[in-house]
Amino acid sequence: MDQTPELAPAVAAILEAARERAGGEPVSVDPRPLPDALADAATEGRVPLIAEVKPTSPTSDGRREDDPVELAEAMVAGGAAAISVLTEPTHFGGSPEALERVREAVDVPVLRKDFLLREEQLDVVAADAVLLIARFVDDLEGLVAAARERGFQPLVEVHDREELAAALAADATLVGVNNRDLARLEVDLHTFERVAPEVPDRVTLIAESGIGTPADVRRMRAAGADGLLVGSAIMDHGGDGDVEANTRRLVEADAEDTSASDTEETRT
Repeated sequence: MDQTPELAPAVAAILEAARERAGGEPVSVDPRPLPDALADAATEGRVPLIAEVKPTSPTSDGRREDDPVELAEAMVAGGAAAISVLTEPTHFGGSPEALERVREAVDVPVLRKDFLLREEQLDVVAADAVLLIARFVDDLEGLVAAARERGFQPLVEVHDREELAAALAADATLVGVNNRDLARLEVDLHTFERVAPEVPDRVTLIAESGIGTPADVRRMRAAGADGLLVGSAIMDHGGDGDVEANTRRLVEADAEDTSASDTEETRT
C-alpha cells in the first residue's frame, strides 16, 4: 500500500532507511497481553495509556538523552498501562537494545514502534507487540500472520477507512488510528472520530498522535478509544519535563473530568 510520492519528505526518508535494514535471528515471544493491560487500567479507573519512549522525531524540536529504562520506569510509575519503544535509529534515535533493556525492567506490555516492511525485520528484538503500518506494507495479511507466529501481538496502524478495511481483511484485532497525515505531517483529531465508528467491537482500538492534554484524552475516549498511544506530550522534547508527572496528568484525565463535573453539580 506504500504510496511514497504522496508522503512528506521526512516520511519518505524514513522509509528509504527502513528498506535497508535487515533482520536478525528468529524471535519467539511469550507476550504480556496488551488488550488485557488496557482493559485492566480502565477497570481500575485509569486512562489506558501506552506511553512512548521516543528520544526524538522529525516533528520534534529537540531530543531527550535520558536513559530509556529510567524513562520507562517513570512512565509506569505515572500509571502507564503499557510502554512503546522506538527502535528506528536514524530519525527517532531509538534502538532494539533500548527496547530489550526496557522490557527487562518493566512488567507491563512493551510495544515495538518502528517502520517494519518485511518479515525478516520482525526478527530483531523480542517485544510483546509490534506496530505494522498498513500504508507501508505490501502483504499486510502475511506480515500480521508472521508476527503472530513469533508470538507478537500486531498493532496495525491505519489513517482512513480504506486502510481500516485492509487491516480488518488481514484479521487485525489490535488497530491504531493515526491522527497524523503522513503526506503533510499535520494532526487532526477528527481523523480518529471519522474512522472509529467503522471499527468492530471485537477490535481493541488505539488512538495515536496529537494527544497532548487531558481534554484530548477525554475526546478520544468519548470517540471510542480503548487505549491511547502518546509520545511527544510525555517526552517533552523541547525541555526536561517530568515524564512521570506528564504521564500521570494524562492517566488521570478521566478522574479530573469526573471531579470537575462533581464540582459543577455542587455549585448548582
